[in-house]
Amino acid sequence: MPEPTQTRQRISRKAASFTESVIREITREAMKYGAVNLGQGFPDWETPADIKQAAIDAILADHNQYAVTWGVKEFRDAIARKTMTYLGLDVDPDSEITVTCGSTEGMIAAMMATVDAGDEVVVFEPFYENYAPDAILADASARYVPLYRTENGFVFDKEELAAAFNPRTRAIILCHPNNPTGKVFTPDELEFIADLCRNNNAYCFTDEIYEHIIFGVDGAEPVPHVSIATLPGMRERTVIVNSLSKTYSVTGWRVGYCIAPEDLTSAIRKVHDFLTVGAANPLQRAGAYAMSLPPEYYTSLEKEYRRKRDFLVPVLKDAGFRCDYPQGAYYVMADISEFGFANDIAFTAHLVREIGVAAVPGSSFYNDESKGSQLVRFCFCKKDETLEAAATRLAKMRWPYSFWNAMRESS
Repeated sequence: MPEPTQTRQRISRKAASFTESVIREITREAMKYGAVNLGQGFPDWETPADIKQAAIDAILADHNQYAVTWGVKEFRDAIARKTMTYLGLDVDPDSEITVTCGSTEGMIAAMMATVDAGDEVVVFEPFYENYAPDAILADASARYVPLYRTENGFVFDKEELAAAFNPRTRAIILCHPNNPTGKVFTPDELEFIADLCRNNNAYCFTDEIYEHIIFGVDGAEPVPHVSIATLPGMRERTVIVNSLSKTYSVTGWRVGYCIAPEDLTSAIRKVHDFLTVGAANPLQRAGAYAMSLPPEYYTSLEKEYRRKRDFLVPVLKDAGFRCDYPQGAYYVMADISEFGFANDIAFTAHLVREIGVAAVPGSSFYNDESKGSQLVRFCFCKKDETLEAAATRLAKMRWPYSFWNAMRESS
């Protein structure tokens, strides 16, 4: 039999167009070299005992088979109650909530349910690394709008954002509070984004997993989280994506959810069904318990993360990084230009192997990798002893690098 004249590519065009997760690779490198992992954003302390017990109780009660595809009723009811309490949105748990396998599945399910080939999705840059592959998997094109670092935190240029919207724009992705910058979008910025969505008949996919991790500025009390879905005319064009992971320290449970209007929810549920069938039944029931926790839980959460933020930022500055206090989430974007490395990849390799601390290369958050070549991201969702160990190791960077830079400048 004659050999075929053409060899078909073994992997798809979609899969070939993006890389493996850099963040997860950094965790593997940290384990390999015994480094303190300030790269991947997962808490390294114990999940609250009562939340774990709720999961154990659900397993022992034999809630171990398939749940309703779009989520356990008890959990959807709890989501609706919490959404009313903290966002002021009246959500129908039977027709406007889809429980997903983490917010990661929630975002891709929402995009695949609403975006067609040839559509464009506006993405703020730097962005959480999943968003660009999400657009590719949904057959859409991403249009990037930069967030600029200023004395007042990260901001976007309104004219640049407005110019990104066009007849092909289907949606904008909003991560608020923002990963990786720690930005909390202001009411004025949210209204500007909402106005663009309304005028261009575009959706907003808003990733709000850090909704309870917002810090006060200059010693002030933190302002309540505001979802863009609460603004006039946005309820019907917004998909809220959220999860248990960050708020309740259960990143490994992979239980998330989408809140959307009934017609969008119907489409999201169909995509979700054929992607994963459903999230873990007993863990959803534990999630219902977690969402019943009193306001003091969230106040304590914010205070604890603020304390950790206020520990790590001075450590980084003292070591030679240039960075600011994030307004929300639990990440710090730090400038590495003072250290003289060619790029962030070389720097993070040296950091993990020689200093013993893992951070995420900033280029992984940019479409144009050169824009992040002098940035790295640290996380502070770690035990005190983990942060203290990182501080001890980072202190080794002070003298050699400052001395080297002084010699370089004098030569």
